[in-house]
Amino acid sequence: MLRLLSGSLACMMLLCATSDAGDWPQILGPKRNGIAANDEILLSKWEQEGPKLLWEKEVGSGYAGIAAVGDRAILFHRVRNEEVVEALDVKTGDTLWKSGYPTTFYPQVGGGEGPLCVPTISAGSVITYGAQGVLTCTDLETGTRRWQVKTHEEFGAREGYFGAGSSPVVVDNLVIVNVGGSKKKAGMVAFALEDGAVQWQKTDEPASYAAPTTCLVNGMKHVLVVTRYRCLLMDAKSGTVRFQFPFGQRGPTVNGATPLVIGEHLLVTSSYGLGSVYAKFNLLNFKTIWDGPKELATQYCTPIYAAEHLYVIDGRDDIPPADLKCLEAATGKVLWTKQSFGYGTLLGADGKILICKTNGELLLTEMSPAGTKVLSKARPLRGTVRALPALSNGRLYLRDQDVLKCLAVAPGL
Repeated sequence: MLRLLSGSLACMMLLCATSDAGDWPQILGPKRNGIAANDEILLSKWEQEGPKLLWEKEVGSGYAGIAAVGDRAILFHRVRNEEVVEALDVKTGDTLWKSGYPTTFYPQVGGGEGPLCVPTISAGSVITYGAQGVLTCTDLETGTRRWQVKTHEEFGAREGYFGAGSSPVVVDNLVIVNVGGSKKKAGMVAFALEDGAVQWQKTDEPASYAAPTTCLVNGMKHVLVVTRYRCLLMDAKSGTVRFQFPFGQRGPTVNGATPLVIGEHLLVTSSYGLGSVYAKFNLLNFKTIWDGPKELATQYCTPIYAAEHLYVIDGRDDIPPADLKCLEAATGKVLWTKQSFGYGTLLGADGKILICKTNGELLLTEMSPAGTKVLSKARPLRGTVRALPALSNGRLYLRDQDVLKCLAVAPGL
């Protein structure tokens, strides 16, 4: 059986989100690595028609995936001229509360008009980051707005090609955001979770579409972030930059994959000729183990790490081909490739990997260094799927531009 990072010693440096078993409180799950909680159990096979549909709901525009904690799933979307934060009952899909604010966003280059960032749920608060940089804190229980900051206005940040797209991270009592306010030394900004007050602002780095992740280094909490042009390790409490290295290039490019922390190593990856960097790091420095575009250069599919190997869809969403790959993490050696597989994102749980392709296909697979086996497949969505999937307590949340579906992928639902 595939041994996923969640249950291994390899995550000793990775900070866990504060959540109950089975929750999916932020982008890419409890540890921001695409792997569900250890207690998630998946069906070994689906019926011919696919996983059971528990409920579905029409949604507005946007590519923000779901976050789910306890009995609530948080949907973030655009409905007409408002960005709306909506709490749904996980059992029925019924709206428990919703809160919105005006938006005039229109993308510079294609894409949609809705928000991109997955909500972050922490300490009874829902943090959302809209396409125009509107950072909002909402009470998870009541839907009451606690505070709001228009970051692009306050810090002079640009909207970028597709609007703001770097999902915030919460570390203790700080909401840390890749704002991209270069002219005001506000590339990265930390806000107080309680009231939104600025606690620190550092760097002149423009924003990316990659979410920051967190790690412990020498017992201290840090944030690893890929900005528009660089990768930085920052002290979470003070914003002090420990080290940085170039990772990005000018022109019509984006950094979209969330960096991974694997023990004492980091992995960053991007398309557009950049490729990947796999490096060993400590508090003040890093040493590259392997790099380059040949082995891995994925646009926004964050790799799944399991038992010293990486599983990923390599390539781009907008320009085929895209290949499913397995790499040896320590060396970058490609062990196998499924060519022209099609783009999508991956989610690991219960020793298996769910593949959510942009064409709406859903696959249940087992992967190993020897190859991949498709256990079941279905096509629950017909539109373009770019929102990241979420898995919480056996419920798989998938959405396209028109509909959100909640599917039963565990026994007993």
